[in-house]
Formats: sequence, C-alpha cells, structure tokens
Amino acid sequence: MSVDNDDRARALRLTPVSRETQERLALLVAELVKWQNAKNLVSSATLADVWTRHIADSLQLFALAPDARAWLDLGSGGGFPGLVIGICLAEQGQGRIHLVESNARKCAFLRHAARVTGAPVTVHASRIEDIVGEFTEKVDVVTARALAPLPILLGWCKELLRTGTLGLFPKGQYLDAELTEASKYWKIQASTVVSVTDPAARILLIREAEQRADT
Repeated sequence: MSVDNDDRARALRLTPVSRETQERLALLVAELVKWQNAKNLVSSATLADVWTRHIADSLQLFALAPDARAWLDLGSGGGFPGLVIGICLAEQGQGRIHLVESNARKCAFLRHAARVTGAPVTVHASRIEDIVGEFTEKVDVVTARALAPLPILLGWCKELLRTGTLGLFPKGQYLDAELTEASKYWKIQASTVVSVTDPAARILLIREAEQRADT
C-alpha cells in the first residue's frame, strides 16, 4: 500500500510542524504500513490518506494543549493520537504519554514505533477500567479517539476529570446526540472545536464532569 504524497502535503498545511517532527512522523507512517497486514492496526481504507485521516487528525489535539506534559491515551490501537502526541513531546524534549491498549499485538507495534521514532511513550497492556484509576492526579490531558460513546468515556474518566485533567475527545457528526444522552447522567462543563480535517467532526474539550445524584 502506497502513501499519497499529496495527502501528506495537505496534512502538513492543515497542521504545520517542524522538519524534525515531519521526519519522525514519516518514520511512524512507514512502520504502520509495514505492520498493517499482519496486525490490522487501522482501517485499510484509510491508509492511502493516512497523513490527513490519522496524522493531522492527531496533531490537532496536541495543538489544543501544547503546554501539557503528562498525557494519557485510552484505547491507543494503532497509535493515534498517542504516538503522534509522543512525537510532539519528543521535539519539546520533555513530557511523556501513557498509551493504554488491551490488544497484545497492537502493544507490540506501539512499543516498536516508539523506539523507532524516539517518542517518550509508556505502553500499558491493560483494559482501561483496570488501570485508569492509577493516573488520577498524575496526568494533564486524557485522550480517546474513536473508542466509545461519551457516557462510557465519562465513566472511565470521571476521577481524572474530577482532579483537573482535561479531556480531549474527537467526535463525529453525532456528537450532539451523544451530549444529549450523556446529560441525562452527567453534569458536564465542556466546549467544542471544529476538526481541521473534517468540518462535520468536532473535538470535545471536557474540563469537568460530575455524575448526577439521581442516576
């Protein structure tokens, strides 16, 4: 599977980064392509547009919290946004991101890609609900991309959000419906930003979420 150079150029126009970071991201893409057939890391239909669909889509999250140093990515899968954020932290020379992924094959790729790119990443081969409590008061930002409906995400992240962690959750065109459903059970302090890669998608920024007493 070849990667479209025009797609790379478009992605870097949308989310500009330094030459050093571009080189690290190119290494990540190369490894993703090598491992894809064996590990099924991302949807094969998105590989031709990997720079826009995955790289730029992840870079925009880092741009929303560029001063954060301690990150947590839930359900990291093929490494988006976790590995991309780790690459951004590598350029800054400080910070670390923890990637939580229960699939052992994907964890092997995450560790390999982190070594190849020099990203400050720690991979946790675990179920989210078994480990997320260990990060309370220890991370600045928690991310989760294409992982679960908002009410489930809030259940996993409630203690993190209670102690000041910022939640950054990319969502698609059905975000309003998810917010309506979640509001039945949660009081949420949140805002949204339109995605730079898809005008129909938004990024949900959650600063606080409190479970309603009557649920």
